[in-house]
Amino acid sequence: MTQELRVHNFMLSSDGFGAGEGQSLERPFGHADPQVLGAWAFATASWPNRAVPGGTRGLDDHLMREFGRNIGAEIMGRNKFGPQRGPWTDHEWRGWWGDEPPFRTPVFVLTHHERPSFSLSDTTFHFVSGEPATVLEQAKAAAGGRDVRLGGGAATVRQFLDADLVDTLHVAVAPVELGAGSRLWTSPDELVDRFHHEAVPSPSGVTHHLFWRR
Repeated sequence: MTQELRVHNFMLSSDGFGAGEGQSLERPFGHADPQVLGAWAFATASWPNRAVPGGTRGLDDHLMREFGRNIGAEIMGRNKFGPQRGPWTDHEWRGWWGDEPPFRTPVFVLTHHERPSFSLSDTTFHFVSGEPATVLEQAKAAAGGRDVRLGGGAATVRQFLDADLVDTLHVAVAPVELGAGSRLWTSPDELVDRFHHEAVPSPSGVTHHLFWRR
């Protein structure tokens, strides 16, 4: 079976931004409110951090369940891992997720400033530089025959799209504008030369954009 590079449950504003400006330790999404961008996901029955029974079913929940299916490794940009820039000055910082990161696979963090790998629970973070194709090969080797998820942020997803390495893409567009930040696209039509595209509105208010290679 062919391994795929998948983007899944990527949250976007209606004007094409995956995060706002001014990222900090306290505000991982900058001036964007993740409770607005991700409201559809947090409401589902399958949201992994759900504290009480219940939650929505239907399309949103189905796509939420697909998030981890057949994933053996993840690639993310440094800004998704944390707010530091430049050389690492604090090796005690180990990501936004605490001692139990949700990935449970090897994670390859793209950075110009490499640092030693470390493990938290059943997630191991590797800090790598290199071209997208090279990093993808590393991730595929670590994935044990399963797919690789491209986790973001928007600039990282765009980098792999521009290198023509993404096989499938799911973007959930929320009805909110950010005005500035990290942009994935001006319009989803930018991708239709290489991908089939369906836009599916959800009762939650988001529109799910599904892309797969032509």
